Amino acid sequence: MRSALSHFPFRSAVLAAFVLAAPAWLAAAELPSVTVQARTDATTLGFDGVVEAVRQTVVASQVAGAIVKLDVQVGDRVRAGQVLLRIDARAAEQNAAASDAQVRAARAALDVATKDFQRQQQLFQQNYISAAALDRADSAFKATQAQLQAQIAQAGAARTQSGFHVVTAPFAGVVSEVPVQLGDMAMPGRALATVYDPAALRITASVPQTVAQRLVAGQMPRAELPGLPAASAWVTPLRLQQLPTVDAATLSVQLRAELPPALAGVVPGMFARLWLPVSGAAGAGSATAGGAASAAGLSVPQQAVVRRAELTAVYVLDAAGKPTLRQVHLGRSQGDQVEVLAGLMAGERVTTAPQAAARVR
Repeated sequence: MRSALSHFPFRSAVLAAFVLAAPAWLAAAELPSVTVQARTDATTLGFDGVVEAVRQTVVASQVAGAIVKLDVQVGDRVRAGQVLLRIDARAAEQNAAASDAQVRAARAALDVATKDFQRQQQLFQQNYISAAALDRADSAFKATQAQLQAQIAQAGAARTQSGFHVVTAPFAGVVSEVPVQLGDMAMPGRALATVYDPAALRITASVPQTVAQRLVAGQMPRAELPGLPAASAWVTPLRLQQLPTVDAATLSVQLRAELPPALAGVVPGMFARLWLPVSGAAGAGSATAGGAASAAGLSVPQQAVVRRAELTAVYVLDAAGKPTLRQVHLGRSQGDQVEVLAGLMAGERVTTAPQAAARVR
């Protein structure tokens, strides 16, 4: 046998190459696959969202000055009107004191003008002065009154300006951010602290317009909070609001689901997911910028999903049966099926043997 093969080196090389290439060729021809079907009955679709505070404010400075006292830290609960921090108010207090002194001087001048006007009235009644002299005395008296009112208003403005150096909480809540430190320079408009109300939270999610049109009326969605323990990760929102505008770039609308108050462990910025009850299928889907398509009501077998680090994908078979790796966005799992929110279209074929598909060249 060795002597026979040694006389045909070319045939031996061809045979060896065929044997090595055969597994890849057979894998491409025999890859098991399933056809992606769109559901036509009522189903539940999940969309990623984020927890937001209904009442949240960024407290900013109205005056310039150095921060001389910080009374709160991140995570502190505050009452309405509680002092958050203080800004150096020595110059403002001196201006207020000067304005108060000017008010006292104006009051003294008004006392003198009042008595002088009364004397002029008595002299006029006794025919010792003319009517023109009385009018001049009356005008001086009224001018002094106006000066006193102006000084009082200026003193009030100075006291109000001095009050801007004490920053208080606008409502009861939790301090989520303090971007300044003791000694920093506060300037008008600079953020000093962020306060939110933990009793008023909501989930905001972007939903394709085609899905929003198929929401089941009168049925409340379910909210999933993966960051919480399993026992408290599912919540039923109190109210669902759909904003009346559509994003022209993504053709999506925003949904806001109001959460029940006093949910432990729920904070703004937390990842959440809204599971929306919808009826019918989404159709063929719409192409995205990456060349894939987004659809709703689609599912594939769990064994067809490829997970590599942060990549979640499936192998899609073309008309010739050649597999192509395509990234997908998955939703809820039900048994051996997992929902596909984006990346596939109804009618496409995916292989259920991704390991074999990875070896196809």
